[in-house]
Amino acid sequence: MDFSGYSRPDQSAPGGVEGRDLSSTEPGGDEDLAQLLFDVGQGNQESFSLFYDRTVRRVFGLAHRILIDTELSEDATQEVYLQVWKTAGQYHRAAGSPMAWLMTIAHRRAVDKVRSQQRSSDREARYLAASGDVERDDVVDSVTGRLEAEAVVQCLDTLTGRQQESVKLAYYGGLTYRQVAEKLGAAVPTVKSRIRDGLLRLRNCLEVS
Repeated sequence: MDFSGYSRPDQSAPGGVEGRDLSSTEPGGDEDLAQLLFDVGQGNQESFSLFYDRTVRRVFGLAHRILIDTELSEDATQEVYLQVWKTAGQYHRAAGSPMAWLMTIAHRRAVDKVRSQQRSSDREARYLAASGDVERDDVVDSVTGRLEAEAVVQCLDTLTGRQQESVKLAYYGGLTYRQVAEKLGAAVPTVKSRIRDGLLRLRNCLEVS
């Protein structure tokens, strides 16, 4: 399922969903949503779009209440609907109303992200305590010495757009994690995770090349 055609929740827009008609984002009745879920389970993309439109505000709202961070909430919301697309055929009325089923998925996804962020923060704290280096780690050191190599330029294309942006700001722009986070309007742990994951990809690509 390609999600590129679906807008992601944006708090700057009225009602929290960018480019959406607010009247279309209110949840429909249980029968309507159940029918849409049934159709989604059959692979109907139009029904998926309607289901998304009618429920996304509540999913994003729940995610944001738990995660606080807007970007993480957007990521969680998209992951929720990816799961809906994959598992809609497993929905049964015995599991509760369609909204109850959906919000259970959303709550679990948001809580998983909280736990993931906590684990990441704990790892970062342990690393900093051991190394005393607040801006580098062993993954960084294995890559940064080769950042000017032509192979790196080619390998950068294997990164996601956000990873590319963060890595370039940090290692071509010379910004610290915190400065990158401020420039991109993201949380510092999120930026650190992007940079580290991006550098891991770079290292793997460089080793292959």
